[in-house]
Amino acid sequence: MGATATTFLYIGLTISAYLIGSVSNSIIFSGLIYHIDIRNYGSKNPGANNVQRILGWPMGLLVLALDILKGVVAVSLVFLLPFERETNAFVAAQIVFGTAAVIGHIFPVYHGFHGGKGVATTCGALLAMHPFAVLLCTIVFLIVFFITKYVSVSVITAVTCFPIMVNLLFAMWLEPRETLTLKIFSIVIGVTIWLSHISNLKRLWHGKEEKFFIKAPPGRNSFL
Repeated sequence: MGATATTFLYIGLTISAYLIGSVSNSIIFSGLIYHIDIRNYGSKNPGANNVQRILGWPMGLLVLALDILKGVVAVSLVFLLPFERETNAFVAAQIVFGTAAVIGHIFPVYHGFHGGKGVATTCGALLAMHPFAVLLCTIVFLIVFFITKYVSVSVITAVTCFPIMVNLLFAMWLEPRETLTLKIFSIVIGVTIWLSHISNLKRLWHGKEEKFFIKAPPGRNSFL
């Protein structure tokens, strides 16, 4: 494949990754099943945690799984490019596609550019890029969640651990050609998640952040 064709394919796949990320499962399923816009309820965030609080745990788990899947699928588009695996170009393309999907989740073109915080989609993208680090971060998330019962605190703590693991714990196993790219990206992801949770941090500071609780699914006519 020539350089020009590769460039056009790269651009097309980046747009595709954004469009994949723009599919807001919380908005779609809350509208199809309960005939509501989840952005008008609870924290008004169209994410799995708010869906669980308003529509129950089955819907919350469904949205969580599908949002994670978006990140995995978007990053996997890299295999359509003629790049050798674990090279800087390969990893950079993974990062571009994953970032495009997260931007799509936060600013979905299908839903008036008003989406969620992108945590689940980010986790999916990171899972496709570095599954072992994400596995350890998931363990950290579960430990903090068990102690605090705050999803936001657990997410921030787990994502903060990701760059630490990539830059220290797993750095010795990274290919030299991909080390710098992935290290920088891991730090950017950590900072981005902190910034996206400023409102949660403010509510925590004022004692207004809600702890996680399991909610049974409401009836379909509950919002009429």
